[in-house]
Amino acid sequence: MGLKAALSKPFAAVVVRGINKWKKNAVAAQQTILAQLIDSSKNTAFGKDHGFGEIRNYEDFKKQVPLRDYEALRPYIDRVVAGESDVMWKGKPQYFAKTSGTTSGVKYIPISKESMPEHIKAARNALLTYIHETGNVQFINGKMIFLQGSPVMTKKNGINVGRLSGIVAHLVPKYLQKNRLPSYETNCIEDWEEKVDAIVNETIRENMTLISGIPPWVQMYFDKLQEQSGGKKIKDIFPDFSLFVYGGVNYEPYRSKIEESIGRKIDAIETYPASEGFIAYQDSQKDKSLLLLAKAGIFYEFVPADEYYNENPTRLSLGEVELEKNYALILNTNAGLWGYSIGDTVKFVSKDPYKIMVTGRIKHFISAFGEHVIGEEVEHALLTVANEEGVGITEFTVAPQVNTPHGELPYHEWFVEFSAAPKDLLAFSKKVDQALQKKNIYYFDLIEGKILQPLIIRSLQKDAFVNYMRAEGKLGGQNKVPRLSNDRKIAEVLSSFTIRQTDEEQGEFN
Repeated sequence: MGLKAALSKPFAAVVVRGINKWKKNAVAAQQTILAQLIDSSKNTAFGKDHGFGEIRNYEDFKKQVPLRDYEALRPYIDRVVAGESDVMWKGKPQYFAKTSGTTSGVKYIPISKESMPEHIKAARNALLTYIHETGNVQFINGKMIFLQGSPVMTKKNGINVGRLSGIVAHLVPKYLQKNRLPSYETNCIEDWEEKVDAIVNETIRENMTLISGIPPWVQMYFDKLQEQSGGKKIKDIFPDFSLFVYGGVNYEPYRSKIEESIGRKIDAIETYPASEGFIAYQDSQKDKSLLLLAKAGIFYEFVPADEYYNENPTRLSLGEVELEKNYALILNTNAGLWGYSIGDTVKFVSKDPYKIMVTGRIKHFISAFGEHVIGEEVEHALLTVANEEGVGITEFTVAPQVNTPHGELPYHEWFVEFSAAPKDLLAFSKKVDQALQKKNIYYFDLIEGKILQPLIIRSLQKDAFVNYMRAEGKLGGQNKVPRLSNDRKIAEVLSSFTIRQTDEEQGEFN
């Protein structure tokens, strides 16, 4: 056992003791953070505009600070980007995380000198919590790879600008740098396919023990490793590979294919980082839910998802949430985001400690007929049946088909790329539809009332989603395929990748 591995166990024990203290007092920790955030920002332009000096509690805060998405906060953010100081947070940001939004174009998310350490600490603590629970420290002795965006940064009015993962690459602790791959030069390659090829060349003969990244892009890395090694399983290429760290999307649709590529099951840690802040991570191998980081410079609010588009939706603090209810997540951060809707939905599965599951995106749903089907429901329906039937899923997305080609009843159209296709697509589709009806009563009522016909699955060609993302200029990095759309933009493109089938095979249920 190396020195770093030997020291990691006692260090993990100390860190976990500290985590356990705030876990038991998460609501109090949140109240303290709110008070600190308000006090730190009362003399900023935003604080003065919203009466921070008169805020004494959360009820006051809700009256003074409205809910906003990026576009609504943009007048303030634009002032920060222009170089103005003390706008939303004291001083100027240390970085801007540059992201691409569907409605706002390029977004610049401020990262302050107070918020940046929380990103690093959370990522570190996710690993230390795992070490403390499992005792596995062997991965520390090998090479670790983080599939991420380019670390190249630009400047905007004197402030460094880059992708979050690229910014973090500059701040990896020195004691991990020697173990870390790929090289800086390879990480700087912008073209994703060229970059993955270079990463394969750099890593295929190394002792990789930890691999981290968004699941679909990790799968691309695995596919290229297998091509270059003559079809070997990942466990044979990297015998000591023991830990997979991921985030950004639900792992379950990718789990079976990734484990098949590896050749065995492997420990995995789910994380929930965002440019706006590191929100949660999986703190136990016995439980897939994520520990909400209640003491990480963020004051959280929760809006019942079914009220999100109301003029005055209910706003709840951590101590007011209910279990198994879908909430839109709202952030107030030590980088100056206030009443900020990050766009994600979560549900609580535990309040002792407070643990969540990410259920989808508030704007990613289908409600062409009032059914409001969400990501969690379609993933559950498809994966439950796929697991029962031994069917493999590479990727999928769902869209409504309202203007049906022959005047038949409208339906939900599923575009699925199978790694192991069902023997009978029509029978498989019926089972998925029944599973979705059980998850969503409104969808059930629409099917029963003959307003909708049961869903139709279109089987797609191999690499259909990779080709789609390439065509959109979104291949790799932090980009993800939306599970659900309330329009046909993605569906129209994917239609060109469908495998030709008979009407019966496609599931024309009329």
